[in-house]
Amino acid sequence: MIELIGLILLWFGLYYIVSASLNLEFGYAGIPNFGKALSVLVGAIAVGGILDRILIAYYGIKGNLIEASTYAVSNINAVIAHDPIVGFLILIASIVLASILGLITGAIFILPSAKLKGDYLGVTLLAISEAIFLISIYDLRIVGGYYGVSVPDILAFIPGEERTWAFIGIVLFISLLVYLFFERLLNTPFGRALKAMRENENTVKAFGRDIMMLRIKAMAIGSAVGAIAGALYALYTANIIANSFTRAEWTFFPFLMVLLGGKGNNKGIILGTLIYVIVKILLDFYKYDIKNLLHLPFEPTWFSYMLFGVLMLLILYYKPDGLLPEGPVLTPPVKKFLKKS
Repeated sequence: MIELIGLILLWFGLYYIVSASLNLEFGYAGIPNFGKALSVLVGAIAVGGILDRILIAYYGIKGNLIEASTYAVSNINAVIAHDPIVGFLILIASIVLASILGLITGAIFILPSAKLKGDYLGVTLLAISEAIFLISIYDLRIVGGYYGVSVPDILAFIPGEERTWAFIGIVLFISLLVYLFFERLLNTPFGRALKAMRENENTVKAFGRDIMMLRIKAMAIGSAVGAIAGALYALYTANIIANSFTRAEWTFFPFLMVLLGGKGNNKGIILGTLIYVIVKILLDFYKYDIKNLLHLPFEPTWFSYMLFGVLMLLILYYKPDGLLPEGPVLTPPVKKFLKKS
C-alpha cells in the first residue's frame, strides 16, 4: 500500500507539471499542441545529452556517449554520496538547462502557426514531435537512443527506499511552485490576452496585440515548464531511454487530464491529473486480476489505453467543460467590487 501511494504521488507530480504547461498552451492560448511529448523529451535530452557531456568533459573520459556517460556518472555519484550539496547543484543545473532548452524549442516549435491554425496546426506539431522523437531513438549520439545513457543520482547520499520518498518530496515541491507560478502568471493581463486570443483572434488584433508573439510566448513558457518534468523523470530513473517519451504517455494522456479537470482552470488540472493517476496506477497494479475477473481476450496492458480512450470520448460528448469548468477572470478591481457588493 505504501508503494502504491508513493507511485501515485510521484506520477501526480510529474504529470501535473506536464498537464499544467499544456493547460497554458491549449486551455488558455487555444494552441492544439499534439506534440507536447517533445518538450518532455527535450528536458531529458538536457540532462542526458548536455549535462552528461559536461561531466564527461570534466572527467576527461574518452569514447562514445553511452559508454563514457556510465563512467562519468559513476564518478559523480561517488562525489554526491559524500557531498549532498553537489547533488542539489546538479538538480538545479538540470532544471535550468531543461528550462532554457525547452523555452528555445517551444519558441521555434510554434513557428508553423504563422500559416496554420486548428487541426492543421495540431497535426503539424504532432508530426514535428514524432520526427524528432524517432531521430532521438535511432541517432545514438543525441541521448543514447534505444540503448540509453546513465544519469547522475542526485540523492546518492540517501540509502534504499528513503531515496524514493525524498525524490517524491522534491517532485511535489516543484509541482507546487509550478502551480503558484501559473496561478500568478495566468491572472495577469498576459493570461487574459491568451484567453481572448483563444476566443477571437481578430478582436485581439484590433486592440493592437501581436498574435504570433503571444503564441511564441505561450509555447516557450509551456515547453520550458514541460521540459522540467522530463528532467525530473530522467533524474528519478537515473537513466534515459529515448523511446520512453511516447506521444500516448506524454501528449494524449495529459490532454485527457486537462479535459477531465477543465481546461483553463488551474485547480481543475489538479483534479483531472489526480483522478487519472489514481486510476492508471490501480489499473497497472491489478491488471491481471481485472483480466481474470472480466475474462478479457487480450493482454491487460491494453485495457488502460482502451478505457482512457473511451473516457476521453465520453468527456468530450457529455462534459466538454470538464469537472471544474473555467470560471470568470477575477481581476483585483472586480474582486474589490464584489467585496463591496
